[in-house]
Amino acid sequence: MPDDNLSDFEAAHFTHDGTTRAIYRRGTGPAVIIMAEIPGITPKVLEFARRVAEIGCTAVLPHLFGRPGRDPDPGTHGRVATAADTVTTMVPVCVSREFTILATGRSSPVITWLRALAAHEHDRCGGPGVGAVGMCFTGGYALAMAVDDVLVAPVLSQPSLPLAVSARRRRTIDISPGDLARVKQRCANGLTVLGLRFDSDRLSPAERFDFLREQLGDAFVAVEIDGGAANPDGLLPPHSVLTEHLIDEPGQPTRAALDQVLDLMRTRLLTPAADPDAGPVDPA
Repeated sequence: MPDDNLSDFEAAHFTHDGTTRAIYRRGTGPAVIIMAEIPGITPKVLEFARRVAEIGCTAVLPHLFGRPGRDPDPGTHGRVATAADTVTTMVPVCVSREFTILATGRSSPVITWLRALAAHEHDRCGGPGVGAVGMCFTGGYALAMAVDDVLVAPVLSQPSLPLAVSARRRRTIDISPGDLARVKQRCANGLTVLGLRFDSDRLSPAERFDFLREQLGDAFVAVEIDGGAANPDGLLPPHSVLTEHLIDEPGQPTRAALDQVLDLMRTRLLTPAADPDAGPVDPA
């Protein structure tokens, strides 16, 4: 796939507490904050954002890392250039204090900025609230952002932090105890949290979803897809449900997962008089 020049997205900047980052918007209607996976806002992430805009929402993509629009496939830029780009993306992320990678019981500091962005986009776009979709490295961010009432449709796609290098880290997610307690309270009052993963994915382990079921109860709707249903053209083993490993064809499990995400946004953000306390979305 060629690089994407983002020509159909509006480029802007958002500043909070002295930190300014680029953001890209497409569409009209209630906002959905889409947080890209490593290596960043790839063409596949932009395809997902366009699907969100097509249903009547404003897709908002903060630039957290990487080079927006760059295709990560070595077939596009060559293996050497792709490897160099991966290193230049990963090193700043690994050393930045904004991102918590290994620590348990912590929300990444970047969450404060993302929560402010969500509040800003809600004021700008209107509607009953804001949606948020995190993927892989950012998968748990949508959960930590849900401490705020403005976040009414959180989606955790293959949440991969903290890195699953021990049994303890596999049975947790990157959120502080205080933030988790607040999210649990909201879930008791009707918030739905949607989670997606492939059942063979070691980066987003089964124990993490077990932990979320224990903590959030029926409010956590888990979609776990057979790894054999992943797009075989993906660069890695089955991992990226909504992007690199999506088979965008009717009847495909990954397409059903995509449709479920879009249905959650329709139900919580676009339905007249939508009630964020309406209860869990049917996973069927």
